[in-house]
Amino acid sequence: MLQLIVGLGNPGKKYEKSKHNVGFMCLDTYAKISHLKFTKEGKFQAEITQKNQTILLKPKTFMNLSGNAVKLVADYYKIPSENILIISDDVDLPLAKIRLRETGGSGGHNGLKSIISQLGTENFKRCRIGIDRDDSVETKEHVLSLFSKAEMKAMVDLQLTTSQLIEDFVLEQSFDVLMNKYNIK
Repeated sequence: MLQLIVGLGNPGKKYEKSKHNVGFMCLDTYAKISHLKFTKEGKFQAEITQKNQTILLKPKTFMNLSGNAVKLVADYYKIPSENILIISDDVDLPLAKIRLRETGGSGGHNGLKSIISQLGTENFKRCRIGIDRDDSVETKEHVLSLFSKAEMKAMVDLQLTTSQLIEDFVLEQSFDVLMNKYNIK
């Protein structure tokens, strides 16, 4: 059965290293380690690659329209929502902390809101990556800001961990096992 892993981010050089692009960063690191190459697929409004029975997707719409690409790919390949894993940033988690969940709401994240709206369900898996909160600036400004050097070092280490998590998902390990392994207290 096909699976889909979606890394969320915004297209373009301007946002490439922003906190909101953690999903893209994680998929890019995994692709590099796995010797995979993303290709642009206009019909899906995305870049995609595949390993085994898992499609990896980077929507090329802006964050608040991410659901468009997810729905196009899920419909085309007939991937049920419960076989979808979304990797996104989360301001409510400490920097570089991973939180896996089997289902849930958007938590105010516009990319997740778009996916829920397009799929018509909250029944998909999530890998939320902590980018911390900065109460001295608006949330929108914070998520679009760049990582500091110290933060980037933590994120590089995290991307190696998420690459192993992605590989475990590709190998179809039970999500309960993954949650026990990666949701470190």
